[in-house]
Amino acid sequence: MMAGRGTSRRQLLKLTGAAAVASAMPFSAGSAVAGERRHGLSVFGDLKYSADFTHFDYANPDAPKGGKFIFRAPSWGFNQNIQTFNSFNSFILKGDAPPRMELCFDTLMVRALDEPDAMYGLLAESVEIEDDGSTYIFNLRPEARFHDGSKVTAQDVAFSLILLKAEGHPQVRLPLKELLDTEVLDEYRVAVRFTGNHTRQLPLLVAGLPIFSKRYYTAYDFKQSTLTPPLSSGGYKVGKHAVGRYVEYHKVSDYWAKDLPVLVGQSNFEVIRIEFFRESQIAFEAFKKGNITYHEEFSSKTWATEYNFPAVEDGRVILKEFPDDRPSGAQGWFFNTRLEKFSDPRVRRAIGYAFDFEWANKSLFYGLYKRSQSFFQNSVLMAEGQPPADELALLEPFRGRVPDEVFGEAYLQPVSDESGFDRTLLRQASQLLREAGYTRDGSILVGPDGQPLEFEFLSNSKGFERITLPYIKNLERLGIKANFRLVDPAQYQSRLNDFDFDVTSRRFAINPTLANNDRDLWVSHAGEVKGGNNLAGIKDPVVDALVDKALNAITREDMNVAARALDRVLRSGHYWVPQWYKPVHSVALWDMFGYSNEPPHYDFPVESLWWFDQDKAQKIGKGG
Repeated sequence: MMAGRGTSRRQLLKLTGAAAVASAMPFSAGSAVAGERRHGLSVFGDLKYSADFTHFDYANPDAPKGGKFIFRAPSWGFNQNIQTFNSFNSFILKGDAPPRMELCFDTLMVRALDEPDAMYGLLAESVEIEDDGSTYIFNLRPEARFHDGSKVTAQDVAFSLILLKAEGHPQVRLPLKELLDTEVLDEYRVAVRFTGNHTRQLPLLVAGLPIFSKRYYTAYDFKQSTLTPPLSSGGYKVGKHAVGRYVEYHKVSDYWAKDLPVLVGQSNFEVIRIEFFRESQIAFEAFKKGNITYHEEFSSKTWATEYNFPAVEDGRVILKEFPDDRPSGAQGWFFNTRLEKFSDPRVRRAIGYAFDFEWANKSLFYGLYKRSQSFFQNSVLMAEGQPPADELALLEPFRGRVPDEVFGEAYLQPVSDESGFDRTLLRQASQLLREAGYTRDGSILVGPDGQPLEFEFLSNSKGFERITLPYIKNLERLGIKANFRLVDPAQYQSRLNDFDFDVTSRRFAINPTLANNDRDLWVSHAGEVKGGNNLAGIKDPVVDALVDKALNAITREDMNVAARALDRVLRSGHYWVPQWYKPVHSVALWDMFGYSNEPPHYDFPVESLWWFDQDKAQKIGKGG
């Protein structure tokens, strides 16, 4: 089983002297000439598409428009929830919003999904870079409109960015720390100023943030959750909906930007409908009946054994695997290291030894998965083998402040004998626990404080129970009492926001170019902000310094090297028990869509790039 994608990588979505110097370094001279109007941005200055491009290569400019796409969202971000919703405000911490609210909002620029980080103009026709990269001037398209017909102006942009910095979801607010201010230069020209201590990634993150109507949010309180669909300017707007059951996004027929090169061949469906289910099995049953027409499968058991129903056998439903070339992200059980019982890395490492992945993959996953080792799995950011000279150069200043193993082979999770209770690994775990001061009192493991070691696996998915219970059985063999706690979606998110958990399973997507929102997975201050992504509560100045190194790198290769050095330190900390990954998207669909067999390298936005095929739909009885 693989959890759905967590924090989204879409357009919404992202201590030492050396680090201090890097953070203050000017924008790369090769990236831009001061005052030059540019049609696109990238962190390291490289752009695939010229100013006169007509569409992204991965989009089909001849895709027909119309039809309906019905699915359960496989990815989400901010306060979005795939099990229920009670608000349409997706950009604050309060409430549960439906996935894909971002479809309703335009941004200054949008990602090219066949480049690591490049962005091209949507609301902004062009951008100028001044003051050595501390000021970005966005030149807006005068034709841009909100759905009520009012203009999108520089006032709206300036207002939105400051509003998000002050009141936005922590995953937005935290990265905007180095946003200094905004200035309206004229009706369609706005300057965004940064402190000079910002990373190169931050202006691109800002360019991908939603732009709100100043007039609308002057009248309505942005900080409140609400079921009133907000005024927006994107290609879709909220249509029919029923709380906790479904929401429809209806295509805006007179959308001002529909013919821009960044959108040609995209947003092809007339209606995008998201269905909500408390359990994945219920969602699967809805798909079998045709109530859902697209389903990305995250359960290996279901994929291997349950796609044998009549619609598959007669060809109305087809099964496909699409390549997933993105970093696989970080999926695992995260320890809450704010708790004393998880403060010792030897204890965390020992608990990890009790998870028998090889047995689980054979017995539960039908051999479909690979073991995750790193936050940067399936990418060039992942450390391997002995550290080469360039990584050692970054790590040497921290010798004595990090475990010695950081300077050796990159840590790998232990490989079991597939028995389900590898006695050798459990003996090694017991030895680590003894070294940490734990002793056995009969069948109970007692810590240096005289208290038994007990903890809870917090989850909102019943599907994880069959995986966690065998793990708990192995922990019992070590004298550790653990239990699996299933809670409803609202309680689960609330407890994560408040860091009110012992151990929880989560998946975080990682960008191919590290960005400010990635910082908040690991840096110390993010572990203290409710609703932040540093679930483990990592608090290590070495990690902070290496994150700064990676984010302030001058070249892409420098970033890769710093990320690999960071990876070695993170893996030595044993902040999580890595789970598994699969470098493909396992997809089942009612055969009524058109699509490319090769999705863009850096994302899989089916609802944006696919299209309704009327002829196919007629053949399987779903035309009309």
